[in-house]
Amino acid sequence: MIHSARKPLLTLLLLTTPLAACAQQPEPAPPPAIAAPVAAQSSAPQLVTGLPDFTTLVEQVGPGVVNIEARSSGRQSTRGQMQEDEIPEFFRRMLPPGFQMPEPEQGRRGISMGSGFIISADGYVLTNHHVIDGADEVKVRLSDRREFTAKVVGSDQQYDVALLKIDGKSLPTVRLGSSATVKPGQWVVAIGSPLGLDHSVTAGIISATGRSASAEQRYVPFIQTDVAINQGNSGGPLLNTRGEVVGINSQIFSMSGGYMGISFAIPVDLAMSAVEQLKKSGRVSRGQLGVQVQALTADGARGLKLPDTRGALVAEVLEDSPAEKAGIEPMDVITSFNGVAVNQSSELPPLVGALTPGSRAKVTVLREGKPREFTVTLTELDEGPGTAAAPSQSAPDAPSTAPATNALGIVAQEVDANARRQLGLKAGEGVMVSGVTGAAAREAGVAPGMVILQVGRAVVGSPAELNRLLASAKPGDTVMLLVRRGGATTFIPVVVEKAD
Repeated sequence: MIHSARKPLLTLLLLTTPLAACAQQPEPAPPPAIAAPVAAQSSAPQLVTGLPDFTTLVEQVGPGVVNIEARSSGRQSTRGQMQEDEIPEFFRRMLPPGFQMPEPEQGRRGISMGSGFIISADGYVLTNHHVIDGADEVKVRLSDRREFTAKVVGSDQQYDVALLKIDGKSLPTVRLGSSATVKPGQWVVAIGSPLGLDHSVTAGIISATGRSASAEQRYVPFIQTDVAINQGNSGGPLLNTRGEVVGINSQIFSMSGGYMGISFAIPVDLAMSAVEQLKKSGRVSRGQLGVQVQALTADGARGLKLPDTRGALVAEVLEDSPAEKAGIEPMDVITSFNGVAVNQSSELPPLVGALTPGSRAKVTVLREGKPREFTVTLTELDEGPGTAAAPSQSAPDAPSTAPATNALGIVAQEVDANARRQLGLKAGEGVMVSGVTGAAAREAGVAPGMVILQVGRAVVGSPAELNRLLASAKPGDTVMLLVRRGGATTFIPVVVEKAD
C-alpha cells in the first residue's frame, strides 16, 4: 500500500524537573580534591549472546540518509488535496481509522514527509516518486541539520522512484549493494523518518522476494520484509548487514493505516537502472512484448496437458506487437524470458520492463506440450491509459431460443453490432453467452454477457460452431475457454461434468 507521509510532524517534548536535597547540617570542612569520575565497568556476565548489533552499521550509514519535505500549493490535482472518496481502495487502506482529508483553502500548502538517501557525493538523492509527486518545492535535510532545496531531476510512477539533486560537495553517501543476492531469512535494517521522527532505525528479515504487490506496479518485483515501516519511511534505504542498500522502502500492507508486519521495498538494482535513464532524459522507458498473461491454475495445467503450473499463460496477443510478429499465440505458456525461468505470471512483466525498447530477447514457450523458442524485438511500452475497458455488457434479456446442446451447458447467441463495437471484435468473431445451465461452467466463472472467443486454440464464430467444438468433450476433460469480459481477455478452464 503506497503511502505518502502527510501527517503533521510529531514533536516530542521531554520535560525535566531538577531534584534537590535540602537538609540542615553544620557547615562542613572543605572537601578534599576529587579525582575525575571513571565510568563504571559492569561485572555482570553477558547472558544473551549471538544477537545482531546494528550500532556500527547505523553510525556509518546514518549520515547518508535524509529527511525529505515536499511542499505543494493548494492545487486539487495533487495527491495531498484528494478527497477521501476519490482515493482508490488500494491507498485508502493506508489511512488510519477516522482520518479526515484536509479542507482545501486559498493559499494553503500541503506537506508530504518522506525519506531518501544520498547516492553520490555531489548531491544526487534517491527517494520515492509518491513522496515528491505534485510538489512545487522539495527540501532535503541531512542528519547534521543542514537543509537544501532540491531539484527534481526526474521520477517514474511505475517504479515509484524519484531522483533529486542538491548543491553540495563531499556529502555523506550510502553504499549500494545488489538486490539480486538477497534471500528470505536475511537480516535487513531500515532507516527513515516515520511520522516525522528523523533517523529512526528498525530491523527485521527478508520475508520473500519477487512479490507482485499491486497491479499498479506490475513491473516491480518487490522485496517483502517484516521491518517496521510507517508513513514517512517511504524512500528510505533497506540495508543488508554490510550496510549496503538493497532496496527502497515503498509500501506497506495495512488494514489499520499502521505497520502490520508486511512491508515492501523496491529492489535497488531496478531503481539504479531507472536512475541512469532519469539522469539522461528525466524519464524511464521500458520494453514491451505485447501479451496479456494470467496465472496457470491446476485445472488449466490439466487442460493444457502440462505436468505443473509453472509459467505464464498467454491470454491475449496485441495486434502488431513484437509477440505477434514473432509468432507467439494465445494459449502458449511462457516458461523462460531471455534465459530466466518464468515460474509465475507476475514474474514476466519485470523481466520485460527491465529491457529498453529495441532490445532483442529470447522467449521460450510450451505449445501443445512441446517447447518452442522465439526471438522478439521489444517496442516501447505505452505508459498512457492503455486499453480502456469496454462499457460493461448487460446480460441478454432472454436466453437464446436454442437450448444448451453441449457438454458444458452453455447457451450462446450471436454478438450484436453494438456489443461487437464496444468490445473491439471483428465480424464473425466470438459468441455471447446468454445462459449457463451447467454447474461446472457456472462454478468456473462462465456467466451471461461474456463473449467466448476460442475453445482451446480453435476460434469460435457462431453458436453452432461452439456446440460443434464442445461436442467431443468427454466427462472429466478440461476445456479451455478464451473469454472476453469487460476490457480483459482470459482463459477459463472448465472440467466437463461426469454423468450421474
